[in-house]
Amino acid sequence: MIADRILINRRSANSSYQTDRVSEQPKRSIAKSISWRAIGTLDTIIISWIITGTLSLAFSIGLVELVTKMVLYFLHERMWNTIKWGR
Repeated sequence: MIADRILINRRSANSSYQTDRVSEQPKRSIAKSISWRAIGTLDTIIISWIITGTLSLAFSIGLVELVTKMVLYFLHERMWNTIKWGR
């Protein structure tokens, strides 16, 4: 019974992997990157402002962080789409 469950789960994992592989396109990863970075950048700006006390410096830090982390997130997301583990 346990072995049957494991085999069934492996079969369903393979079919969901194929479905996810088709549905998770780069455009979706880009949209997710932008929405998450908007939240993250706002957080960075607020924290930077609290620490430095300078709003212009906080926005400068936020701008650099926005660009670098969007690129890193996109690459991270695409890399994880190639890994079958856990699907």
